[in-house]
Amino acid sequence: MPTEPLNLIKLCVGAEKVEDLLNWQAHVRETRTARGEPAEHRHVTRMWPKREAELLDGGSLYWVFKGQVLARQQIVRLDEVIGEDGIRRCGIVLADEVIKTEAVPRRPFQGWRYLKSTDAPQDLAADREGETALPPELATALAALGVR
Repeated sequence: MPTEPLNLIKLCVGAEKVEDLLNWQAHVRETRTARGEPAEHRHVTRMWPKREAELLDGGSLYWVFKGQVLARQQIVRLDEVIGEDGIRRCGIVLADEVIKTEAVPRRPFQGWRYLKSTDAPQDLAADREGETALPPELATALAALGVR
C-alpha cells in the first residue's frame, strides 16, 4: 500500500504575499548564477528532519504568509550545510516552481513542523491562481465554520 508523502510547513518570514517569495527567490537565483553557483533554491534550517525518506517521497514545503498557508514548493533533496561556526545544518533544496494553495489559517510557530498530506491545503486550480488571499481574520472565521 503506497504511503502519502510527508510535508513540512514553515513561516515565510519577511514576506507578506507569495509574490514577495517569488521575487526574493528570483533575486537569489540571479545572484548565484552571476557567481557561477547552482541557481537552485536552498532553505537552510538548524534541525535535520528525522523523517527524511518520507519527505523525499514527493513531499513539499508549505509556506505560511501572515497567518495563512498560501503556497508550496516540492522538496528535491536535503543537503548537509556546515556553517561558518562549524555547526551542521540542513539545506532543504526546493523546486523552482512555487505552487499557490488554498488559503488556510495557521497560528505562528517557530522553525518548521511536519504536515501530513491529509492536512495540507489543496493546490489552487489554474483559473484561481490570480486570486488575492482573504484577510486572516475572515479566513480563520470561515475555517472555524468548516468553509475553506
